[in-house]
Amino acid sequence: MKILLTGSTGYIGRRLLPVLLADGHEIVCLIRDKRRFDWADFSEQELRHLQVVEGDLTQPSSLREVPVDFDAAYYLVHSMSSGSSNFATLESDSAHSFVDLIHRSQARQVIYLSGIVNDVHLSHHLESRRQVEEILKTSRVPVTVLRAAIIIGSGSASFEIIRDLVEKLPIMIAPRWLNTRCQPIGIRNVMEYLRGVLFNPETYDQNFDIGGADILTYKEMLMNYAAVRNLRRSIITVPVLTPRLSSLWLYLVTSTSISLARTLVDSMKNEVICNDNRIQRLVPVRVLSYQEALKLAFEKISQRNVISSWKDSISLDTLDGGFLNNIRVPEHGVLVDQRIQPLMQPVTEVVDTLWRIGGNTGWYYGNWMWRIRGILDKLVGGVGLRRGRRSEVDLKTGDALDFWRVLIADKEHGRLLLFAEMKLPGEAWLEFKIDTDSGRQVLQQTATFRPLGLWGRLYWYLMLPFHGLIFPNMARAIATHKKKVAAVALP
Repeated sequence: MKILLTGSTGYIGRRLLPVLLADGHEIVCLIRDKRRFDWADFSEQELRHLQVVEGDLTQPSSLREVPVDFDAAYYLVHSMSSGSSNFATLESDSAHSFVDLIHRSQARQVIYLSGIVNDVHLSHHLESRRQVEEILKTSRVPVTVLRAAIIIGSGSASFEIIRDLVEKLPIMIAPRWLNTRCQPIGIRNVMEYLRGVLFNPETYDQNFDIGGADILTYKEMLMNYAAVRNLRRSIITVPVLTPRLSSLWLYLVTSTSISLARTLVDSMKNEVICNDNRIQRLVPVRVLSYQEALKLAFEKISQRNVISSWKDSISLDTLDGGFLNNIRVPEHGVLVDQRIQPLMQPVTEVVDTLWRIGGNTGWYYGNWMWRIRGILDKLVGGVGLRRGRRSEVDLKTGDALDFWRVLIADKEHGRLLLFAEMKLPGEAWLEFKIDTDSGRQVLQQTATFRPLGLWGRLYWYLMLPFHGLIFPNMARAIATHKKKVAAVALP
């Protein structure tokens, strides 16, 4: 069967795509920019059954060339992390465009992953999800809605936020919304349900709540995480933290953005608990407990097999700026710091070292200075360093890397190009490239800054002392870093 998959570069879509291909389906991926799609993830056999088309659901005219001969469609689009205060309007517009596309197709089913909306007074986020459901149901095609609570898996927003809080804070003074109940679900179960309802007539025009085996308060979720990690933690809930202060607290402590923090705090007033388990009769799966979902997440992390991360979502502002258009680093009207460092290790080892940069590994020199820059970025509403990276060893185009975005990750040719997403009076690029200079192999490291007005130039010159310390030492450390070899015990 032929299936249209929206959101294929997002957290859920990136995981669902290989599952559908393994089931023998032909997949049409609808994405805003083809350059974000990672073709290297798929075998030649899989690529024969895969078609990637460009189209933006917020721009209906861009959908005219999308194939309409598909038999079913997954709607995995949301604008919560877009950074826009008007995300509900964006979600509504996208859903209407999608319905128009469905009307032109031969589809027999639409599958939408929504949120549990059983409370009377819903948050703006959950109300927007319910509104999208209603819009999708105006199409002539049967709609299957899966309403999920908090999703727990390696790279999921909920998992990473819980991880940040528990790992970093031995004692937490937390707002009262920690006493709200929810029913977290493992990402494995979400995939099983998304797969199981496909072309299942009994699920047509039905809404299903999907959740895990446990109903827990957010406080219990944090303490259960601590138990899995063998950490001793104390949590004190107080009634004085307003939603505004709560979202600021969440923003400063975790890797979330300020807009997402506000949305999450607003949603945490609602209990997200399944009203029924009808889905189990139609799609019988072994429902994971919360602790089982956590352990599976850490298993993926330890195997360095994190397929997708919520941190890799591209904000609307970044998309509007055409971040992949910045692959061509400007040469005029810019300020440049370039370092050439001879390689003291084999090229493959240097590239492996480079591909581990950022996140828990750090930046190979002056990590305390990078951390200060990240804190300052957070204080002015930026992303800071807490986003880290999706995988400790793998980088793909579009990945978040601390406060950078990966534009090019060409490991075969030893080229890594990053674009700054920190708050800056201008635009910045950081490029690493293995090159040849006078017959020897070198690491060419180039920092490029296109200043915005006088403030941009002033910023660059104020940073020169730090650049003069960080950049040469960072290049030298990357070029000379020795790969650690695990010790083997002799018999």
